[in-house]
Amino acid sequence: MSPEVDTREGTERQPAAALEERQDAPRVDRTSQKALTIGAVCKQLEREFPDISISKIRYLEDQKLLAPRRTQGGYRLYSPADLSRLRTILRLQRDEFLPLRVIRQELAAGRAEPEVGGSGKGPDPRSLRRASVAVTGQGAMYRLSDVLEETGARRELVKELEDYGVIKGRRRDGETLYDDTEREIVRAATELARFGVGGRNLRVFRTSADREAALLEQILAPALRSRNPQRRKEAVEALENLAAIASHLKYLLLVRDLRKIAG
Repeated sequence: MSPEVDTREGTERQPAAALEERQDAPRVDRTSQKALTIGAVCKQLEREFPDISISKIRYLEDQKLLAPRRTQGGYRLYSPADLSRLRTILRLQRDEFLPLRVIRQELAAGRAEPEVGGSGKGPDPRSLRRASVAVTGQGAMYRLSDVLEETGARRELVKELEDYGVIKGRRRDGETLYDDTEREIVRAATELARFGVGGRNLRVFRTSADREAALLEQILAPALRSRNPQRRKEAVEALENLAAIASHLKYLLLVRDLRKIAG
């Protein structure tokens, strides 16, 4: 008897993810459809993205970033286009630390990454592009358990980041919640932790960000505090543009200094 998989919206789908890994999952004719099950997708990407997991892919699907087709039994089948889109999302998260909201905008604008093992002529110019910065809107809020599952971070690391002021959760109904930016900070800190970089070491980034924010505030303070809605809107747009320029400048200065270190 075929396993029953509840694919209704709002139902718990962890059992479905487990079933998709079972040996009795549907055999896919790759010669005609070239489709992969979610388990096969994980295996194909795990070398480039060691923290990839079925639950992470399902989370991206829940966030409407992926939409694989499903069989009548509820199994996800990922096409080559789905796989390429997923690889792009993961690279934008890992390499550019973009929140999912911005990644969604990038994908809608046609952003795509070159295939692995391309021409070998050096980095794609798009990887050096100036990242967009959005400073308005808080977005979704996440529980600590969600942040830990999505980023693969240790609970102790998150506490350390809070202790040193790198992230600041918000208390609501007796629970600490984190926005998407703080979640991505945790993700970046988790990557650095693999090299022995702890929360106390990240204070230098926090201090630098505070100084940059103070500088930009000084430049635009009068307009940001204006009672004229149009002037305030223009000031926020200018702030986002200046933040993107400052971020790109900092990146370039870092690259220059690292080249000196590398000799």
